[in-house]
Amino acid sequence: MHKYLLALTAGAFSVAAAASAQSLPVLTAQDYARAERFLSYNTQPLVDRGPVDPNWLANDRFWYRVLTAEGSEFVLVDPARKTRTPAFDHARLAAALSAASGQPYQGARLPFRSLTFSPDEKVISFSVKGKDWQYDAASGQVRPAAASAEGPGASPNAANEITSPDGRLAAYIKDNNLWVRDTKTNQATPLTTDGAPNYGYATDNAGWTHSDRPVLQWSPDSRKIATFQQDQRKASDMYLVTTNVGRPTLKTWKYPLPGDKDIVTIERVIVEVSPAKVVRLQVPPDPHRGSLSDDISSSGTFDDVDWAPDGSQLAFVSTSRDHKQEKLRVADAATGAVREVFTETVATQFESGQHAINWRYLPKTKEAIWYSERDNWGHLYRYDAATGQVKNLITKGNFVVTQLLRVDEQKRQLYFVADGREPGNPYFSHFYRVGLDGKGLKLLTPEAGNHRVELSPSGRYFVDSYSQPDRPGASVLRDADGKLVAALEKTDISRLTATGWKAPTPITVKDQDGRDDLYGLMFVPTALDPAKKYPIINYIYPGPQGGGVGNWSFSAARNDNQALAELGFVVVVIEGSCNPLRSKRFHDACYGHMEANTLADQVTGMRQLAQKYPYIDLERAGIWGHSGGGYATAAAMFRYPDFFKVGISESGNHENRNYEDDWGERYIGLLTTNPDGTSNYDAQANAPLAKNLKGKLMLAHGLMDDNVPSSNTMLVAEALIKANKSFDLVVFPNAAHGYGALSPYMMRRRWDYFVQNLAGATPPHDYEMQPKPDPRNGGQ
Repeated sequence: MHKYLLALTAGAFSVAAAASAQSLPVLTAQDYARAERFLSYNTQPLVDRGPVDPNWLANDRFWYRVLTAEGSEFVLVDPARKTRTPAFDHARLAAALSAASGQPYQGARLPFRSLTFSPDEKVISFSVKGKDWQYDAASGQVRPAAASAEGPGASPNAANEITSPDGRLAAYIKDNNLWVRDTKTNQATPLTTDGAPNYGYATDNAGWTHSDRPVLQWSPDSRKIATFQQDQRKASDMYLVTTNVGRPTLKTWKYPLPGDKDIVTIERVIVEVSPAKVVRLQVPPDPHRGSLSDDISSSGTFDDVDWAPDGSQLAFVSTSRDHKQEKLRVADAATGAVREVFTETVATQFESGQHAINWRYLPKTKEAIWYSERDNWGHLYRYDAATGQVKNLITKGNFVVTQLLRVDEQKRQLYFVADGREPGNPYFSHFYRVGLDGKGLKLLTPEAGNHRVELSPSGRYFVDSYSQPDRPGASVLRDADGKLVAALEKTDISRLTATGWKAPTPITVKDQDGRDDLYGLMFVPTALDPAKKYPIINYIYPGPQGGGVGNWSFSAARNDNQALAELGFVVVVIEGSCNPLRSKRFHDACYGHMEANTLADQVTGMRQLAQKYPYIDLERAGIWGHSGGGYATAAAMFRYPDFFKVGISESGNHENRNYEDDWGERYIGLLTTNPDGTSNYDAQANAPLAKNLKGKLMLAHGLMDDNVPSSNTMLVAEALIKANKSFDLVVFPNAAHGYGALSPYMMRRRWDYFVQNLAGATPPHDYEMQPKPDPRNGGQ
């Protein structure tokens, strides 16, 4: 009888479970396919005549490529004549290329994105599927580039070369030494000979990023190279192991950690090209640090060095290991003798603006332009480079200079980009001019929105592309006084909106203290029903080197925010305090306490949004992020376990004692250990808080991540196991930090996880994303 009752009970449970499963909402593959329509590879091809990227020619002329509904156009602009014309006869070139290659092409679907004009602009060179061609505009003929090449041509290593200003030499690394190649003859010459493993010239390794491209800066006369000999010999190693059939491959590279006695240093040198000679600067080795970020080549070149126009002097800035001290120095390029100009010391961490180094050396007038946040805002100062004394404050006010783009020494004027001076969103960038004496400040880009500026080589003109996150913009050409020279393009999203696409909603909330306005974006389903309740998902990137919104210009898609919203969620991105582009106080709010992760601001902001938009269901709050956002997501699930119900933490730096030395030492400070064994890094670790987990958490990491090693996530996984907490784990055995070609799989798993655990629905089984290139790019 007991067996019969047990069987009845089990049967009742099975029926109840089946009924419960049947009552769950079910999302189909068609629902996912509809959401996928809002990803960038489906939305961007529907945006026509977007921002202009000028390619400058002689006399400030330039060409650019613009995408249209039919394909693309190449446009040539002459500012002096105020003309905008086709760069060539598109149909004629397409016909000639079709005849020469045996493949059919149309003028609107030319199969290349870039081209090069000959000095007389009569011959156009381009590449199609790895093969180089030349088009003679006069004859209308296309021929293989090799048919008219003068000499051996480019090196197969060209991607890892840096060409001299006169174009005659290309510098590269070979066997830890610096070499140059004659671009006409391909003759190679070594410039150094004593480079050794982990002690090479111009080698690139910041731990979290590394490449074979040299880190150097040519002198304006192409006769010298400023670089360094990078000493990694005593620095600690990092290890990664491949997953494969048979014996795995061990990857090893230098990757110091916070608190290490020995880190990577650079010994600064100037290399004379002909005859080859190494001049060592007479200063102790510098830590591998930069004033812009945690890499000395983060702007794409050798940061914090500035040549005198005649190549006789090299100004440079030395950054201390903890980023608290900056020294401006000037070296004699012939002897290596170094003169100290001045030192700035800060309590937290110093930075030289955003995206570009914002100091300059002006040897003609013995002056220096310097960037500082000493008055709580990022501004430019004029220094006497002989005495090291401040002459005057150049810019002032409650705004942030982000990029110093040009110094006109003859007119004694500066051209710079700044955020927050104009009314409205403080993250919108504008372009300005001001005198070195701080007088005559002029706004050069008056339109509301976020402006991206590209200066002509002479500085007489600039291309300005502007827009807002919810408003497509335009591109115009202006002169140095801000006067409109020509309208270039106006972005057309009519094909995009015809699909039902809608822009995100800009949002403003107060921070956790009710003091500062926080800005962000909100994404809702295009078929929003205000009478319904929608779970809310917070996409987070807490910085402090950047925020979750990223670029504040118009974009047809931002990650998968809108796609997620289409599955029945409200998705929000809130730029919390601790991020840049605002005041120094705002940026340093989390200094020494990175575990804060802007989370209090996120929670406070989400509550305010729920009051304003009743369709937001705060009882079903989720969060996800990648890298720093992965770190913040796990912290959110452990520190706010009653608020966040579901989290997806991808590739997080959960333990900054296991992350590269510079990030932690810049934003937390040098690691210090107390007599009881505790340290100032203890509070930032996520693993000790894993026992607090109440909701559903998915961890993900690439096992070949050379940015944030996977041990960061494994420490959290181990802590969760020891705390007897259930969680989910996705690993990518041979993937790096961003998962690469496996990213669509992670996206699908992310959708499934939120649909199932936050919305309480059933996702389609193993839906497969279908990324595809923009057809207007002709297969290139």
